[in-house]
Amino acid sequence: MREALSGLTVRGRAFLAAGITAVVCAILLGQPTLTRVGVLVAALPLLTALTLGRSRYRLALVRQVGPQTVTAGQPATVQLTMTNEGRTPSGVLMLEDHVPYVLGTRPRFVLDGIGHGWRRHAAYQVRSDVRGRYEIGPMSVRVSDPFGLVELGRSFRSTASLTVTPRTVPLPPIPLGGAWTGSGDNRPRAFAIGSAEDVTVREYRRGDDLRRVHWRSSARVGELMVRREEQPWQSRATLFVDNRMSAHQGQGIASSLEAAVSAAASIAVHLGQRGFTVRLVTSSGDDLSTTWHTRDPELNTRAMLEALAVVQPVTNLRIDTGWLAESTHGGLLLAVIGSITEADGPMLRRMHHHAGTALALALDVSAWAPASGAGLTAVPHSARPLLVRQGWRAVTLLPRDRLDLVWQDLGRTSAHAARSGATADEIRPVTQGTR
Repeated sequence: MREALSGLTVRGRAFLAAGITAVVCAILLGQPTLTRVGVLVAALPLLTALTLGRSRYRLALVRQVGPQTVTAGQPATVQLTMTNEGRTPSGVLMLEDHVPYVLGTRPRFVLDGIGHGWRRHAAYQVRSDVRGRYEIGPMSVRVSDPFGLVELGRSFRSTASLTVTPRTVPLPPIPLGGAWTGSGDNRPRAFAIGSAEDVTVREYRRGDDLRRVHWRSSARVGELMVRREEQPWQSRATLFVDNRMSAHQGQGIASSLEAAVSAAASIAVHLGQRGFTVRLVTSSGDDLSTTWHTRDPELNTRAMLEALAVVQPVTNLRIDTGWLAESTHGGLLLAVIGSITEADGPMLRRMHHHAGTALALALDVSAWAPASGAGLTAVPHSARPLLVRQGWRAVTLLPRDRLDLVWQDLGRTSAHAARSGATADEIRPVTQGTR
């Protein structure tokens, strides 16, 4: 009852105040008829609060978001299912779902006729032009009487997530190098070097033919090792995104960082379609896709897009190359670079040293600078010259450039470098086959 009285609306408080005033005036003026009217007016919100407060309702909410992952600019549908398992009616329900402002306005619904076994469905759409991962919910519920005198607030705790991935552009095929590395027992091997007679081993598993035991390796390791009949190999690539705050200009979706993330997303999709196993690395050294060989190309690409959806600018000034290791040596490295200085030269040189082929899209960050011209002197026009001096093959990307055409220019640069013999150490993919 105390909660119900605290939920009196402005109309309910006005009725209560008018009833009490009428009763006081009737006593002072000696008008018994006015007293009965005042008691009736004052009792109406009190009786309503008593009835609503004693209602026993058990509301349940099921929220479904489909699809849970969308591209920026595409809508997603939120399905709501409300049920009431209480024994008495609950009045009128006013629902408001909490959604981030970038997904649109908060949807509101008014439902009445609520009784035992009541069930209703509602749906609304959300849409965002900004990538990211958003939480939808919780749902706020306000229960009111038909007269609008009392409102009681409730809130569900459940939420649902929606991931908005960056926009992508289809890219044409260009010559790409890479490293062919083992990945499991169920795919045919494509030999980059050596021959089909090369012997690789794995641990013995129950059911393996003992004739496949490699005794020399077993003696060295101390446990049974067997030869692999087929050697599954994959072409691996590392996708690097420069997300340093100091390396980018602009605000919001019109910033150079968003252009870099969108370009990286397009490259990730393209590499996945070409059969590459891709991992994503940022300038803070975070390896956002540490698993190389447990995902098929479709799942791997989806993981890339979901990771790129939540990439945020970092405050460190230098590129962290702690993710480089001997296991990454010789693979394909594709980088989307923002503004760089001579101090970044050693890191870029080390990245190039660990890569069999190093390609870069260098953003002309000065073109994303504010129109007032502030800060233009501190931002180099293009990172391409420094990248080329460090041995990279790079092209420049401007705000109005078409990414597919710039990608073709990168392919022509790569092909020209290959013809000139500048990349004699490049490991080229070969036709797949099996014994």
